[in-house]
Amino acid sequence: MELASKYNPVDVEGKWYQYWLDNKLFSSKPDGREPYTVVIPPPNVTGVLHMGHMLNNTIQDILVRRARMMGKNACWVPGTDHASIATEAKVVNKLAQQGIKKTDLTRDEFLKHAWAWTDEHGGIILKQLRKLGASCDWDRTAFTMDEKRSKSVIKVFVDLYNKGLIYRGVRMVNWDPKALTALSDEEVIYKEEHSKLYYLRYMVEGDAEGRYAVVATTRPETIMGDTAMCINPNDPKNQWLKGKKVIVPLVNRVIPVIEDDYVDIEFGTGCLKVTPAHDVNDYMLGEKHNLPSIDIFNDNGTISEAAGLYVGMDRFDVREQIEKDLAAAGLLEKVEAYTNKVGCSERTNVPIEPKLSMQWFLKMKHFADMALPPVMNDELKFYPPKYKNTYKYWMENIKDWCISRQLWWGHRIPAYFLPEGGFVVAETPEKALELAKQKTGREDMKIEELRQDDDCLDTWFSSWLWPISLFDGINNPGNEEIKYYYPTTDLVTGPDIIFFWVARMIMAGYEYMGDMPFKNVYFTGIVRDKIGRKMSKSLGNSPDPLELIDKYGADGVRMGMMLCAPAGNDILFDEALCEQGRNFNNKIWNAFRLVKGWQTAEIDQPEYARLATEWFEAMLNKTIAEVEDLFGKYRLSEALMAVYKLFWDEFSSWYLEMAKPAYGEPIDKVTYEKTLGFFDTLLKLLHPFMPFITEELWQHIYDRKEGESIMTQQLPAVQDATAETDTVLSRFETVKEVVSGIRTIRLQKNIAQKEQLSLEIVNTGSLGEAWGEAIITKLCNLSSIEVVTTKSEGAATFMVGTTEYAVPLGNLINVEEELKKLEADLKYQEGFLQSVLKKLGNEKFVSKAPANVIEMERKKQADAETKIAALKESIAALKK
Repeated sequence: MELASKYNPVDVEGKWYQYWLDNKLFSSKPDGREPYTVVIPPPNVTGVLHMGHMLNNTIQDILVRRARMMGKNACWVPGTDHASIATEAKVVNKLAQQGIKKTDLTRDEFLKHAWAWTDEHGGIILKQLRKLGASCDWDRTAFTMDEKRSKSVIKVFVDLYNKGLIYRGVRMVNWDPKALTALSDEEVIYKEEHSKLYYLRYMVEGDAEGRYAVVATTRPETIMGDTAMCINPNDPKNQWLKGKKVIVPLVNRVIPVIEDDYVDIEFGTGCLKVTPAHDVNDYMLGEKHNLPSIDIFNDNGTISEAAGLYVGMDRFDVREQIEKDLAAAGLLEKVEAYTNKVGCSERTNVPIEPKLSMQWFLKMKHFADMALPPVMNDELKFYPPKYKNTYKYWMENIKDWCISRQLWWGHRIPAYFLPEGGFVVAETPEKALELAKQKTGREDMKIEELRQDDDCLDTWFSSWLWPISLFDGINNPGNEEIKYYYPTTDLVTGPDIIFFWVARMIMAGYEYMGDMPFKNVYFTGIVRDKIGRKMSKSLGNSPDPLELIDKYGADGVRMGMMLCAPAGNDILFDEALCEQGRNFNNKIWNAFRLVKGWQTAEIDQPEYARLATEWFEAMLNKTIAEVEDLFGKYRLSEALMAVYKLFWDEFSSWYLEMAKPAYGEPIDKVTYEKTLGFFDTLLKLLHPFMPFITEELWQHIYDRKEGESIMTQQLPAVQDATAETDTVLSRFETVKEVVSGIRTIRLQKNIAQKEQLSLEIVNTGSLGEAWGEAIITKLCNLSSIEVVTTKSEGAATFMVGTTEYAVPLGNLINVEEELKKLEADLKYQEGFLQSVLKKLGNEKFVSKAPANVIEMERKKQADAETKIAALKESIAALKK
């Protein structure tokens, strides 16, 4: 089969991906080999491929393909996440466009719509990953809400409840007024906001002088929920308020002045309004001082009846209106510009409301105690290790996890309320009925009398079981697959979900398997544009990954991503890198076509070819060892760069030039077979990074059987470096410099390659026992190389190390033209020297200029004088 003259990814990528699928080359079953397991960070079922996915999955595929070529049983398990908040929002939106409100539907009707959405959109992102070359075992595709995973989640909830680790209670939670659900602390992102600080007057009750206390607040709309004012008992400026009562502005509610060390004497006026229902610290003060709690917000962020004022208005509209009303009533002292951090919902981006709410919680200290030591002791390794500190800080300051969400799309909490009050927790309604009968003593109780909790579980409560539930380790503990594939090997993820997901998987691993869920975590950076902005739809600075693949080919894009992706550091993505990737594909393709175009013959191997193969073998072994070392440190970008340089700089630029036969001549079989062998090894080294082009070319090297693939070939083994290898490599560096020196002379003197030159080695033995002379002779078209004590007159010279080399120019140059050129250069250098000397002769300049500027001018003088002397010597030599 002939190779096309140009590399076209379209002709190659789809064809080989189908071939891999048809031959089941991605599939894995437990066997006697060492397993290498990776579980995909499940993308949202609503999602489409973005640049972050591209990076993450390229890295996973590189690791998986490499492991496969190391003879391991590589198993990469794909799947998607049901993403409660995001998916429910999409479904609600879609229904709204059809004029249907969620509240008009029963739960079951709504879930039918949600499943229809999932069936339509759920597989999109996984199909897109195939375009990238992802070598997942697609037969294992899982979904966090499929039957096995759902059963696992419910089983774990019941187990943790029975262990006393899950509890239900009214607590202050983060409320998302847009998604209408509670969130965990980790789902709140704090953003800096330019807002205002309002100073409000709280009149002192019954004060004959009409005195008032001033309270500074950023949220005047919450005054309807004030149930006390608090001062610090040690604050001298507010002693006069002790034991008094004050009147809430506009609301006219009389509230006590309480005292607590919690109040910061320095902030504002030292007087704090206490709103127990709407601030976590106020809630603690309320509990401590037994204050009433007034919830003034509806779930959607509008003002409730309990507030008595502004009922039904949105919280932010109230903030604008109340400022005007307070000012009109003479109760607004002043307003200042103020910058503060506002907690926003990670999913909907709206500011959250702290809210007292009945929720389900998981006690976390037990888990943190188990999950912290293995990471800190490096039993479970983080790459880069700087994230250990982030992990440690969170673990040591852990709070209980609010695991309930006020949503319908998700795993419904398996708690069943009894008609008489109270509840039972069970995996199925039938088991719940048995427990309910035991609890109440009512044998005649019917299943219809039980009411299941309406809330569902936080999405992360299913994905924290992912490495276990993918192998059915919860429902079917100790099964063959979980014993073989667990713990998994590498996890590739972003540092932004270190708490949401990584830490919690580690906790679940120790709780349910008594072991870590993975051995290594590779944290990718955030993909940013070339000027450092995070890529996002709203900024419009994120390219469509599939369009990039269409334009540059998957291998080109993979390489482009990896060239700028050091572990844990942000990626400054530039499309030019994908172009560099495409150019590299073309380089590989053209190099292969060159080699395959050579005709072989039964002739002896020339000395230059023997030396070239000896050198490249040493070079190859050195790079194989380097790549092995870099992979061991998870420095994937550097590993790619090492192979890239080996191919581009050493193999293409040097080896092929040395090994190729003269134009129209055949090549000896030994060199040809060696060259094909080198190509075979280079393709194997490149395959994890660039799977498609390497498969296409590997299939063309020798006659292949159907079903064979580069994917399942052994990676070249690392050879121990010997003193001889090091000698070969260092000698060849000298050869390269000599060749470059001669090429520079040809360029400067405009001497064509077809003109033969001779080379003189001045005052030295030789090129290290004549090593490399055959190569220099071939590459530089030399007639002879000789050692001389005196170089030929008028020869062009250059130094390599301490050795001087000379190229006699004889009749090869036009003396007249060369003289003209040298004299023009001399005139320029002399003029330049005069301008420098003039500056240095100017007393004003010398006395005022900084020392480093004067030093720079003196250096210019010295350089010019050296060049002038050399030019004069050259001119004199030519005139002889």
